[in-house]
Amino acid sequence: MSSKAESARIEAEIAARLGQSIKRAEQALIARKSQALRPFDLTVPQYAALMVLSYAPGLSGAQLARACMVTPQTMATVLGNLKTKGLIRRDPSSVHKKVLVTELTRTGRAVLSEADAAARAVEDRLSAEFDREDQEQLRSLLERAIKVLSSEG
Repeated sequence: MSSKAESARIEAEIAARLGQSIKRAEQALIARKSQALRPFDLTVPQYAALMVLSYAPGLSGAQLARACMVTPQTMATVLGNLKTKGLIRRDPSSVHKKVLVTELTRTGRAVLSEADAAARAVEDRLSAEFDREDQEQLRSLLERAIKVLSSEG
């Protein structure tokens, strides 16, 4: 068999895997959001942290990491960059002095407002591709995938 035919066979086998399609969709979404957030000098993880903080100010780095689905080490880097940009402030917790709680600054709220409009436009473009019933079905299928992958066995 030629290497070209072998390559095509391998590509077809990989493309047939469900996980490959899910990963490609995720990568496409992240790429579009990254592009939309670039004018605001934000990465997708930075944007996610700002969004979570807009709904739940005062979280610790560990809480933010869990909410944003990144490692604590990644969140430490994200928070350091956001602080350098003046978008957040971190103060010792009144409960535990070694824990820093994080809040948006006025500048952070303003940047987030504009960045969120750009990121939401990406999601709106995706949503427009599906009618309400399709969206509900897609969410349901993804939730089933999450459930089966999250369970032991």
